Amino acid sequence: MENQITPLNPVAIQIGNFSIKWYGIIIALGVVVALLLALREATKRHFDKELFVDLLIWAIPISIICARIYYVIFQWDFYKDNPSEIIKIWHGGIAIYGALIGAVGTAIIFSRIKKISFFQLADIAAPSLLIAQAIGRWGNFMNQEAHGAETTRSFLESLHLPDFIINQMYIDGVYYQPTFLYESLWNVLGFVVLLILRRTKIRRGELFLSYVIWYSFGRFFIEGMRTDSLMWGDFRVSQVLAVILIVVSVGIMIYRRLKLNPPYYLADKYGKVPKQK
Repeated sequence: MENQITPLNPVAIQIGNFSIKWYGIIIALGVVVALLLALREATKRHFDKELFVDLLIWAIPISIICARIYYVIFQWDFYKDNPSEIIKIWHGGIAIYGALIGAVGTAIIFSRIKKISFFQLADIAAPSLLIAQAIGRWGNFMNQEAHGAETTRSFLESLHLPDFIINQMYIDGVYYQPTFLYESLWNVLGFVVLLILRRTKIRRGELFLSYVIWYSFGRFFIEGMRTDSLMWGDFRVSQVLAVILIVVSVGIMIYRRLKLNPPYYLADKYGKVPKQK
């Protein structure tokens, strides 16, 4: 039976030599869903939703470039001998942390130019980012990547996974842990948690910082299960960065409360937030 398992085709559309892969379609879907959710929340918060469209025009290409740069830096032993491969992003090799660094950096600069609060912008976008990441991991699923260590079919079946996931985790004669799924589910749970936090009395900036802490905490443990981690000596880069981001985020939250006294978001009984300066 296992010898007859055929993986899902990663190519969605093939026209001659031109192909569109499911990975790109799924990533694009995540971006669209995130934007729609952010626009809906911006309207509820009386925040200019056109700003998100303007930001996205810059953030998407910059995030892709940063995701690629991040990956290349930590795979430099390969790329220094194959410099022509650096720009060939279609051969694979981007990192979500690099994309997030690019997106956040772009948002900070964009906020300064537009003279708006970065943290208010980031708070609106935070749940959207998590759901986009949850969707995006299914692109890894289609490519049979971002998986964990070897396992058995019986173990995967014990997780009550549908056959299409179990079969896709059968790679070159071996079953692997579906760490893409673990992270996707962690992000969905985080999305729900942030939605709950958003309806509480929370200070400006703390929803975004909670997003960073939540994602980094889960990523630390899930990264430890993966077999394709980017390495920094003996350390997994994503685990090191996760720890740094958690410490920095908690530190920023404490500092802002003690020194800056950021305003609260005061939602009414319908969850709508009045316009605040």
